[in-house]
Amino acid sequence: MSSRARSYAYLSILAAIVTIALKLGAYRLTGSVGLLSDAIESGVNLVAALIALWALTYAAKPADAEHAFGHSKAEYFSSAAEGGLIMLAAASIAIEAWRRLLHPEPLTQIGLGLGLSLLATAVNGIVALILLKAGRRLRSITLRADAHHLFTDVWTSGGVVLGILLVQVTGWLVLDPIVALVVAANIVWAGLRLLRETGSGLLDTALPEDEQQAIALIFGEYKHQGIQFHALRTRIAGSRRFISFHVLVPGNWTVQQGHELCEEIELAIERVLPGSHVLTHLEPLEDPASWNDRELERRTDI
Repeated sequence: MSSRARSYAYLSILAAIVTIALKLGAYRLTGSVGLLSDAIESGVNLVAALIALWALTYAAKPADAEHAFGHSKAEYFSSAAEGGLIMLAAASIAIEAWRRLLHPEPLTQIGLGLGLSLLATAVNGIVALILLKAGRRLRSITLRADAHHLFTDVWTSGGVVLGILLVQVTGWLVLDPIVALVVAANIVWAGLRLLRETGSGLLDTALPEDEQQAIALIFGEYKHQGIQFHALRTRIAGSRRFISFHVLVPGNWTVQQGHELCEEIELAIERVLPGSHVLTHLEPLEDPASWNDRELERRTDI
């Protein structure tokens, strides 16, 4: 899984290099500050893709004595860095757009410049779709963040092209920097969304509702045997899921019986939610102390 994720990071790096070349060429031809803002964002894409490659490589390292739960949270460093870079890109675009707003300049060779920009947009759109599907399939926040960033770039490019066409039709040179400022605001919004998702991951957010429902369905299959469950706690760390809960069985069961049941339940969850680390705690139903920790769970009944 980790090697497949890294292969998509290489694709993102290649796409960023291609689009930077195309967009810089478009800016050189036209002199459009909107196209310059677009090229700057692609430069951010390249840096972000390099960081993503490092994060995916580091996150794939196995657990060790100092990191008993693995290194999967390294992916959040990548998404946080990408969010910060997006904000820096927006600031640089806004500064250049404001300068051009105060001192408008005519655009040249618009047709060829827009052709290069549209080609770069197509490259970004295709790669973004590939990364988004891979990120969902591999449960990688790094690939999803990269995909969302590239989609932002696609919308940015679309806005820039629209602005340049309006300049061509109306002759109003100020439309070019105005579009660039709108682009900068859109990039800031994308960066804030990405930083919020990163923060959620670092704060050990619980699994999504549908995945918790899948766990509850598995529990339901054992309740007719008199088995009870509580203290369900879940969290996400990059592409890994961590799930723990207590299993309450009749007190006259042997240790072997309890152990086999827990193994069976853990395997059932891992089949439904691959990549999960499941930890169970066995307790006797009849002991009142077994019920003292029900407040640990988010649900009142599982």
